[in-house]
Amino acid sequence: MEHTWRCAITVADLGEFGIIARIVGRLPQTPAVLLGPGDDAALLRAPDGRVAVTTDLLLEGRHFRRDWSSPYDIGRKAAAQNLADIAAMGAVPTALVVGLGLPGDLPTAWLDGLTDGFGDECATVGAGVAGGDIVRSERVVLGVTALGDLGGRPPVTRAGARPGQVLAVAGRIGHAAAGLALYEAGRAGEWPALAEAHRRPSPPYSCGPAAAALGATAMLDVSDGLLQDVGHIAAASGVRVEIDPALLPVDDALADAAAELGEDPLRWVLTGGEDHALAAVFPSEVAPPGEWRVVGRVTEGEGVQVRGREETYGGWDHFRG
Repeated sequence: MEHTWRCAITVADLGEFGIIARIVGRLPQTPAVLLGPGDDAALLRAPDGRVAVTTDLLLEGRHFRRDWSSPYDIGRKAAAQNLADIAAMGAVPTALVVGLGLPGDLPTAWLDGLTDGFGDECATVGAGVAGGDIVRSERVVLGVTALGDLGGRPPVTRAGARPGQVLAVAGRIGHAAAGLALYEAGRAGEWPALAEAHRRPSPPYSCGPAAAALGATAMLDVSDGLLQDVGHIAAASGVRVEIDPALLPVDDALADAAAELGEDPLRWVLTGGEDHALAAVFPSEVAPPGEWRVVGRVTEGEGVQVRGREETYGGWDHFRG
């Protein structure tokens, strides 16, 4: 009699509670989490008396592809884009709550990689995973909620920009868009750092609370493109923001990849999302620290203008594409 041996254990083999136990066993807890996974709700410390909260949804095929990204990359990316939103409020991330939709035939090794990605990205800011939920789905779906502590400071919103102030950015911008273009062109292997930027963002988390302490009056996470996101600051603050393209960071790898693909590297920098850099507005008398680069100024008026350019740029919109 012939026997068919199946070597890879799948998440369906584990079952819902086996999956939860496997995930929890791989995730360290932090002092901010008073009661972690295993009960009806988690319990977190809130020393400030307020909690910053944000949430994001990631869909396979829309935000990541399993043939391009490892499960570890996906876990880090899912955590990073939420932790960056907390930092953009001037808060310090404390915990994540994660909802997972998983196909039943997904190998448990894939789940382990995803879990390790979450854990390692949280470790960069000292946050933990406090709990979540699991459901079976046809493709991988991740719903992530991040929480953070303001440490007694007021939140830095999008509505505080004033004429006479300066716009600055921290972190890389345009690299994730370049990486996506390289993957689509089948040339990701030629610029591995740009390809990795698409798979795994590297937000400058510490720059958010530091900017708040220095007196930043408006701030946000650059997730949908610098122009579109800075446009949110302009609209919320009732001001005009002028960006000087000569001040935007375009490194050699970005310029070389753009030349090879026949692209304008500034288009990636201005409209590319998913780097999760931070953009902040500072009073003119404040000198942003070394991690920050001044790229424009705030004036009276409305909207966003790129100096010397007449083109109309758009950022990412889930319903326009």
